[in-house]
Amino acid sequence: MAFTDQSTRIRAGEELDAALIDPYLKARIPGLAGTPTISQFPGGASNLTYLLEYPGREFVLRRPPFGHKAKSAHDMGREFRILNQLYSGFPYCPMAYVHCTDESVIGAEFYVMDRVKGVILRSDMPPELNLDARRTEALCKSFIDTLVELHQVDYNACGLADLGKPEGYVRRQISGWSNRYEKALTPDAPHWEAVKAWLVDKMPADHPRPAIVHNDYRFDNVILDAANPMKIIGVLDWELTTLGDPLMDLGNTLAYWIETRDPAPVQLMRRQPSNAPGMLTRREFVDYYAERSGIAIDNYDFYYTYGLFRLAGIVQQIYYRFYHGQTQDKRFAQFIHMNKLLEQMSLNVIDKSSL
Repeated sequence: MAFTDQSTRIRAGEELDAALIDPYLKARIPGLAGTPTISQFPGGASNLTYLLEYPGREFVLRRPPFGHKAKSAHDMGREFRILNQLYSGFPYCPMAYVHCTDESVIGAEFYVMDRVKGVILRSDMPPELNLDARRTEALCKSFIDTLVELHQVDYNACGLADLGKPEGYVRRQISGWSNRYEKALTPDAPHWEAVKAWLVDKMPADHPRPAIVHNDYRFDNVILDAANPMKIIGVLDWELTTLGDPLMDLGNTLAYWIETRDPAPVQLMRRQPSNAPGMLTRREFVDYYAERSGIAIDNYDFYYTYGLFRLAGIVQQIYYRFYHGQTQDKRFAQFIHMNKLLEQMSLNVIDKSSL
């Protein structure tokens, strides 16, 4: 179907050499024949994602970005392991086949996984889906249900108990993102001092039931069945996944959730159709998550503000690479304006908060 996720021509400076990749994969994945056609998925602003098309088989290759990278980011081996071990408890993960640590193959570490072909929702709802408000609400609730399902996975049974340290997670996230933000500062970036101070002052205890947290859960990381777009068949981008407080993960998702009543400047940041008729508001999103998960949430403002600050940290790290000429992706030129807007959104939440 035309509105399934499409790859495009590879961006300048981000090319892959099929002559090097092909023999490496054929030695490790049985049954491959022919030469792969390689294209690039245009979405995403962190790891680079490519489509490898062999006759009768399609794979996705993930590699780190070019240029400066945060020390602990873009761990291909970790993401490969998560996909393989989490699948038994959360069957929305693509099957991963190969993890390559030999940087001579493409110039970086990478891994290869199955392509899960389906619909990925970007900024606006494709009219071909013919989703009215009632079905859109049902899809929205399915999206939340899948997040709840992830947060209820038994990570011990999946062999992922060593994936992170849940104790002290909230404090580490606040201090960690503060440090990462400082290291990625550019002369034109805001300092977020008032927001950082508020987050430290209002910091809650860790939730007593730690969970696998995706850390980047949004509609453009979810794959819908093209034949039945109400059905979620895949969840992507596991590079930031760890063990921690599920409500912090909820806050991360809320930071991307732009609703229809948000002002025009905020709408310009929207990357998913969260404003479509039938989509829940942020408050309704939180209430439904609380109902389905059985977790009482009485400090929603903290988690939402944390999500906005963390998103600004990610945005600024990417902008830092653009500012210093380490990427040619012109999309990132506007990220400094997004950062400033996120700070203003956070200050507005704090100003109205009852915490």
